[in-house]
Order: sequence, then structure tokens, then C-alpha cells
Amino acid sequence: MNYDVIVVGGGASGMMAAITASENGKKVLLIEKNKTLGNKLKISGGGRCNITHDERDIRKLLAHYGEAEQFLYSTFSQFSVDDTWHWFEGRGLPLQTEARNRVFPQSQKASDVCRLFEKLLKEHKVEIITDCAVSRVTVAPATVLISSVVTNKGTFEGESVVLATGGVSHPETGSTGDGFTWLRDLGHTVVDPTPNIVPLMVADRWIKDMPGVSFEDIKITFYIDGRKTFSKDTKTAGKLLCTHFGLSGPLALNSSKQVADMLEEGVVTASIDCFPDKNLGELETYILEIFDQNKNKQLKNVFSEIAPKGASKSILSLVSHIDPDQQVNNVSKEARKELTRLLKALPVAITGLMGFDKAVVADGGVDITEVDFKTMRSKKITNLFITGDLLNIERPSGGFSLQLCWTTGFVAGKNV
Repeated sequence: MNYDVIVVGGGASGMMAAITASENGKKVLLIEKNKTLGNKLKISGGGRCNITHDERDIRKLLAHYGEAEQFLYSTFSQFSVDDTWHWFEGRGLPLQTEARNRVFPQSQKASDVCRLFEKLLKEHKVEIITDCAVSRVTVAPATVLISSVVTNKGTFEGESVVLATGGVSHPETGSTGDGFTWLRDLGHTVVDPTPNIVPLMVADRWIKDMPGVSFEDIKITFYIDGRKTFSKDTKTAGKLLCTHFGLSGPLALNSSKQVADMLEEGVVTASIDCFPDKNLGELETYILEIFDQNKNKQLKNVFSEIAPKGASKSILSLVSHIDPDQQVNNVSKEARKELTRLLKALPVAITGLMGFDKAVVADGGVDITEVDFKTMRSKKITNLFITGDLLNIERPSGGFSLQLCWTTGFVAGKNV
């Protein structure tokens, strides 16, 4: 069966490439190994789909993509954050900007994003084959051209092939690194992936005992062997979320790459400051005022008004010699000072990172010097285009990954 374009992978960049190519008059086949399209897209952003990051200054935006910044200017000049807004809203999906410039559908449903893509694929008569596993991509003898895509449902031929199979994060959605194997076989250099944006594992029982509790206004500082390394706060980096295995949420996720490097050097610990805007003396005065107003109440009830919401019981468990049932007027000066110091430096012992199954993004992929970013064409295989998470490009959470998918998918679809 002959097509103008064969797109392998029905995720964000693959669907964007297929729709764009079909809008430009191409006969397109979209191959997906799962039974449905957009499996990872459906769970992105906690099921809400963080579509992009609302930064319209291209230099500021691309600064978040690490060493790939210099390669991406020509790509993003063809499909920018502005274009992403126009593309989705012009096709009937209103967007809204939330805290820290994260952009979501107004409906707050990732499923609505998938439905829009499915609708557009149908309207543009893109042929879709699901539950279709690719076994290999073949190159014509004595050429640098892909000749066919071999699958469990037959062999397909196309003038061009777009590989959009994703990386290895959330393998349960089908991102199992198949594309990396094919690209190596085709002569590309592929950097082995490692979890990049991923939750942190901790040893501390007090954190694990309150899964779902989030810290909204704190600062966390990380240490190697007791030596301060870096700090982040929730005002600029997003909330910190406690889980049954440790810490997640934007602040933890976007610290994970630095923490991974630290774990190679020594023992990693952290301390959480629950009142970053108050020094120790100011916090003690604040606590004393609240205690004076509630002298006859139990400590555990008053402390819940001071500590981060939902965390007071776990924090009090760290000082077993202080009775949480005692009346506030019986709390000694030394105990009050100890609680004050604790709220300024809650102890955390980092034991490691979660794996690919919990990773929002995994780094690794095709060496970006082997791709022409004006077209997303491979520099080794003339009719091959590479998109999305197959590229070795670092990026934080907060909409940057999906924006890369929309942009590279669009540029590939436009240029096939």
C-alpha cells in the first residue's frame, strides 16, 4: 500500500504531523500500536493536559530547552506558542493560562484535546491503523531512503516516514523506546535515556504518612553531605506534593535532574522551610501570639492552624517527647522553640528517584546534530522525519514538552 506519508506513533507530535501533512494535500497513514490514539496525552497534566507554557518571547521560551536552544529557533519560528494558541482555539478548544504560565484547556480535560485530534484526523481523511505493531523500518538497497514499514498487519510503503513513537516515560502508554532501536539501526546516534522529570524517593515516614498533602508556600533546600547545593520555593517553582513514596509536584519534578547528579556525589538531604518569609525570631513571635490566644486548647488543634494544611499531625510526630494532647498553656518555652525550629527546617532524606514509569519526561534520544530542525528531516535518511520525545532535548515540566511535540510535529508535517 502506497502513501505520501506514513506517521508511526499516534501521540501528540504524531497526530499533529499527520493532520498538518493531510492539510497540505498529502495521503497520510497513521500507525499506532495501542488500540487507541493519544494514550499518554490523556494522562498528561494530571488528566488536564498542560498544552503549552505561556511565554511569547521566543528567546525566554527556548532558554528552557538547554543545549538545544540554538537549534530550535528555526523550528519555533514556524510554529510558536502564539501559533499553538491560534491552532487550538481556532479549532474550537478554548485555552486558559494558570499559575506559573501553564496553559490548559478551559474544560480542564485532556480527553477533550484527544477528541479534537480524532475529529480532525477524520475530517482530513487520515487513514488510521491501531493495534498495529511495527517490527522494523527497511531501507532500499544502495540508498539512504526508507522503502517500507513492516508491521503485524502488513508492509506499508510511503514517500516519507515520520517517526513519532515517543521516548520511554510512562511505558504503560506504549512509550517503550521502540523508535530508539529503529533509529540506531538506521545509523543514528541515540543517547541512552534516563528519567529526567521524575518524583523523588525519601526515607522519611512523616512524608509518606500524608499522601496527597501539598505544600503551597514553602522553600526547600537540598544538601550534599550537609553542604548546601540549591534551593527552590513554591511561589516560583510550583507546589510540593507528598506521596506514599516521597515527593512529587512541579517543585520536586523540576529539581529531579539536579538531585540525580547530587546522588552520584554523596548523601542527599533536604530541609523544608514552612515560613520562608519569616526569620526564626519572627516565626517564634508569631507562634507565641497564637498560643496566647488559645491557651486552653489542645496543642494539636492549635498547631494545625500554624503548620501547612494537612501536615500538622505528621510534623508533631517528629517530636515524640511533646504531647500533642496537652493544653497550649502547658507547652514549655523549650518545646515551643523546638517546634519553631522544626517549621523552619523539616528534615528530608532523599534516597533516589522514581523510574521511567513515573517520569513525566525522560531525556535521551537522537543526537540533535543529526536532524535538520528547519524541516525535522534526518540528515542520514533522506525521507525520514523525527519528532517529539525521540529527540535528545532537555526541558522542564510546565507545558514545554507538549509545546515541543506540537512544534516539531507541525514542522515535520509541513515539510514532508
